[in-house]
Amino acid sequence: MREKVLSYFWLILIILLVCGSSSCFGRFVVEKNNLKVTSPNSLRDVYECAIGNFGVPQYGGTMVGSVFYPKLNQNACKNFQDVGIPLKSRPGGIPVFLLADRGDCYFTLKAWNAQNGGAAAILVADDRVEPLITMDTPEEEDARADYLQNITIPSALISKELGERIKKELSKGEMVTINLDWREALPHPDDRVEYEFWTNSNDECGPKCESQLEFVRSFKGAAQILEQRGYTQFTPHYITWYCPEAFILSKQCKSQCINHGRYCAPDPEQDFSRGYDGKDVVVQNLRQACFFKVANQSGRPWQWWDYVTDFSIRCPMKQKRYTKECADQVILSLGVDVRKIDECIGDIEADVDNPVLKSEQEEQIGKGSRGDVTILPTLIVNNRQYRGKLDKGAVLKAICSGFEETTEPAICLSKDMETNECLANNGGCWQDKAANITACRDTFRGRVCECPVVQGVKFVGNGYTHCEASGLLRCNINNGGCWKGTKGGRTYSACIDDRTKGCNCPPGFRGDGVNSCEGKVGNTEYSWGFMWVVILGLAVAGYAVYKYRIRRYMDSEIRAIMAQYMPLDNQGEVPNHMQPAHGNNNV
Repeated sequence: MREKVLSYFWLILIILLVCGSSSCFGRFVVEKNNLKVTSPNSLRDVYECAIGNFGVPQYGGTMVGSVFYPKLNQNACKNFQDVGIPLKSRPGGIPVFLLADRGDCYFTLKAWNAQNGGAAAILVADDRVEPLITMDTPEEEDARADYLQNITIPSALISKELGERIKKELSKGEMVTINLDWREALPHPDDRVEYEFWTNSNDECGPKCESQLEFVRSFKGAAQILEQRGYTQFTPHYITWYCPEAFILSKQCKSQCINHGRYCAPDPEQDFSRGYDGKDVVVQNLRQACFFKVANQSGRPWQWWDYVTDFSIRCPMKQKRYTKECADQVILSLGVDVRKIDECIGDIEADVDNPVLKSEQEEQIGKGSRGDVTILPTLIVNNRQYRGKLDKGAVLKAICSGFEETTEPAICLSKDMETNECLANNGGCWQDKAANITACRDTFRGRVCECPVVQGVKFVGNGYTHCEASGLLRCNINNGGCWKGTKGGRTYSACIDDRTKGCNCPPGFRGDGVNSCEGKVGNTEYSWGFMWVVILGLAVAGYAVYKYRIRRYMDSEIRAIMAQYMPLDNQGEVPNHMQPAHGNNNV
């Protein structure tokens, strides 16, 4: 019974997510591009096709190819190499566009098999008469397939009618040549691109969460260059929905919603009895939205990319650090006022609207040609939803296609542009000012907080709040970060080179070895007094032995010399140390 209640509850929430926050009259827009058949004459015309939500559409460009429809494996659910059908064109030949039938397996698997077979693109012919739909990636466990993020060819769904007409011409031996055209797939009205990214702070929702986090980290550098130089206007967004009034007082709504059921998110683990709740996700989403608002007001909206990246690394759910305390540490490291963020968040228990989240719910509803936002993550460029792989290169290509021709910035023409993000606030990374060492490293993909290697000494740590020298020679770099001091005219150190890491106070001292080592005064004075007595005693004894051996040696030598010139009573007992020179017989 409990399972049925939970299933019903989730069904209602999903319906509300699709319907939006105000009505069920919203719509999902299928994004399309043009398909121009150039031969044979019987098919010459311009058709519409639906862009697949995977692979890499060639936004702003075109692609010419010859259509191939195989006699075997016509649904492309098997590897074409296994059925002995090569799709790769010969050198100098026209690229091959595979035509495959819909059905029997996922769209993504068809595209993957086409790509592995050598096709330059895949056209999927619908198997029913209906308006064009968006081919999406699989959900849940099926979305964990390793190949999904490796699909790089463009894909398009064509109508059943066009598919049958193409097959008919191919069966007659005609060559069907097609030009896929994405030049008008995204608007490009002027020299600035406005784009939005609908995302989520939840990092436990499976492959889609992992792919969007990877995208944020990889695209951060390019996004910040575009924003800092005024080429783009970027806005992040977050999807929430309300709890049905009949369930507001239920345990489920209380754990998944804030502000008396107005703003909700699903349980990250889909298990109300463990882990974090949907309520925690809503609050962190709100914090990220407020961070952008505060950063934007200060004229630095690009800092959102730093915050979201650092939060995902430093405060993951799996490490039980998905908390306000961890988020505040990230905010402070970026030099942003935490109090302003808290003021923006407001009272999440109050029975009132939150201005930020209310605006987000209104933005979910499609305006003009955009359509509702119902898929997470979703990228919108110039008020048109992007379709395809969430990949740095693919997204940058789409954004660049949104500029009016000849106004594209240099980053659209070169991949070598860099900006030093470590100059401001050290990029929010760890640093040792005394030793002039930092964990901030600037790259084209954005700054990374990574413990450095200095003069052959490797530092280890998280790169954000802590880095520690390790291995041999570590004491040469700022004394290994350990305590060092002078006592009684002698210098002591808590760093020992023959240890991998760590700081230990020297004998006779106690403390943490990092900030202080205090000498045990009484014991130290006694130890040194005793040691001096021992040393003095050994010195005196050694001197006495030395004098005794010298005296015996000298007595022996004197007696030997005297024995050569005067007889002694015991002369026979004294050895003669003076030997005559060889070859000389004179006395």
